[in-house]
Amino acid sequence: VTNLQGPRYISPAASGGFVVSEECGDVKVFTSSRKLLCSLSSKYGHQFGNPAGVCVDRDGSIMVADEQRRTVHLFPDRGTPICLVSRGLQRPAGVACSSFGHLFVADAGENCVKVFKYCMRPP
Repeated sequence: VTNLQGPRYISPAASGGFVVSEECGDVKVFTSSRKLLCSLSSKYGHQFGNPAGVCVDRDGSIMVADEQRRTVHLFPDRGTPICLVSRGLQRPAGVACSSFGHLFVADAGENCVKVFKYCMRPP
């Protein structure tokens, strides 16, 4: 995959595709055949500060840590983005999610990993 603007973090997505964050820019979703499916900023009209870590949960929702805005947003397949974490992060870098609805955020500003519960539906 070429023509990315400073690729930073990557995560596998549904159906063999993947998600890539770009430095000071956007988050792009690709199909398993490496074709651009969408840009999250275009699809959702969302303005990123500095997107960093990305992950995809069991429902196919994409989570993005934004270092500049100190937030983590969830982008569902359908619907509007949801801000999962808006306080308590200094420099969110990496994100990961568990099948039990936990969100793990590597906070490089505080040299720690913070754990949040974001999904109440049982696995």
